[in-house]
Amino acid sequence: MNCIIVIPARMASTRLPGKPLAEIAGVPMIVRVWRSAVAADIGPVVVAAGDDEIANTLRAEGGIAVMTDPALPSGTDRVFAAVEAFDPQGTFDVVINLQGDLPLLDPTNLRAVRDTLAASSADIATLAARITEPADFENPSVVKPVMTFGNGTTPARALYFSRSRVPSGAGDLYHHIGIYAFRREALTRFVSLPPSPLEKRENLEQLRALENGMTIAVGIVEHPPLSVDTPADLERVREAARLASGPR
Repeated sequence: MNCIIVIPARMASTRLPGKPLAEIAGVPMIVRVWRSAVAADIGPVVVAAGDDEIANTLRAEGGIAVMTDPALPSGTDRVFAAVEAFDPQGTFDVVINLQGDLPLLDPTNLRAVRDTLAASSADIATLAARITEPADFENPSVVKPVMTFGNGTTPARALYFSRSRVPSGAGDLYHHIGIYAFRREALTRFVSLPPSPLEKRENLEQLRALENGMTIAVGIVEHPPLSVDTPADLERVREAARLASGPR
């Protein structure tokens, strides 16, 4: 597998404008995510930048930024546009879509999603972690995958994703982690499809793939990375970064 990691980022955010350049322990969020992706060492890392400020910040760090139209409807569309511009020859057959709001990401998660795709025949791979906080069972911000685990010789396969508490009954629930590894042809197909009914109902883009017969393999990791969607999330991540850096 020949992988490329693409991080979509734009300054416009409904809940947290300017999020990619929000500083965490003195480092812009997008730089932290980019550094984690580089540390994974599984392929080149490109930021699909919707704004000059993001591109200039990355390039000052020695990173690669490809300008994309900020009006594109989703991060996946920005990833596709950046890959097509950066690699029109199709050198890279696996595209990892890494969200730009995971500033404390463990680089091993990127290796895990790559390995999950490699171990399956699925179109797409993603990750999940077992939910350990009871409050997250009902939290609509914690997306829950419904999966079939098979006989354990291949990765789990996603049947559905929801913001509700699913599945019902006794047993573990899982927290979906928004990192995706696409086979190149699957990414091309995905962005050609219109938003699907369940995607719009749940506001979950991955349901478009399932509704159109595409398959998603799910790798299980120990902990979900902290994501930043709101000012409260940002403060939580800043505190975690401060604690991780230790006393000064």
